[in-house]
Amino acid sequence: MNALSALRPDPGADRVVPPSGFTARLVVFTAAAMAFLAVFTLALALAAGRLAEEWDSALARSATLRISAPEEQMPEQTRTALTLLQQTPGVESARALRDEEQRALLEPWFGPDLPVADLPVPRLIEIEETRDGFDPDGLRLRLQAEVPGAVLDTHDRWRRPLIEAAGRLRLLGWVAIALIGAVTAAMVTLAARAALAANAQVIAVLRLVGATDAYIAGAFVRRFTLRTLTGAAVGTGLGALAVALLPSGGEAGGFLTDLRFAGWHWVLPVLFPPLAALVAWAATRSAARRVLSGLS
Repeated sequence: MNALSALRPDPGADRVVPPSGFTARLVVFTAAAMAFLAVFTLALALAAGRLAEEWDSALARSATLRISAPEEQMPEQTRTALTLLQQTPGVESARALRDEEQRALLEPWFGPDLPVADLPVPRLIEIEETRDGFDPDGLRLRLQAEVPGAVLDTHDRWRRPLIEAAGRLRLLGWVAIALIGAVTAAMVTLAARAALAANAQVIAVLRLVGATDAYIAGAFVRRFTLRTLTGAAVGTGLGALAVALLPSGGEAGGFLTDLRFAGWHWVLPVLFPPLAALVAWAATRSAARRVLSGLS
């Protein structure tokens, strides 16, 4: 009996399994709850993946030059640094941030009234790299000789740990989805065993009238597969609706405001109900074979 035949109606075989009761409610509820959690876990994993890609694309081809010098030397060192950067292979563009831009960067920490012009704040130069990039070690040597107050930051020191953390979070999301599938299989197996044990007398009578173990097992497999499919479909629908109703952070959105599905990612939750049904089919089939062999 394959997974597809388990979904075909068979009124005669369905009478073998009680249509309602504790096991029926348990399977439907478990499948719905696990599917609901799987949808949110999938959204979390996809959001972590998008976050890692955004950080990588936004920071991989950028760098910052920080110039710390006395006030009277700051303009000259800034011009020298810009000239040097324009002559450096691999640098697409370089520009010094205006006082307003530096104030905006410092505002979250020091407030909106920070007098940038009156404080010894380093001058920041934003560097955009070409696709091939530049040689940071060679550039540091040139800066050390011509602009002694300059410090080059390629963002690698903190970009890579952030990207690795986002990647691990995405991996944990997929591991959690696998665990959810394992929990679903375990709960369906327990429910199937309970139903088979509760119907031991019915099974004995069916055997007396000529019913084979394959026929009896097929009845249980069919009923529990359909229950799991129904519960998973309900849980997936509710989970997808909840994700769709989550507020979006827009352009300023962060990780917690980006739990959503985009584009073809909406197809992925649709796979949960058939996958849950496949898990239930395999779990119930294995449980039915073991219990029926023990009742022989």
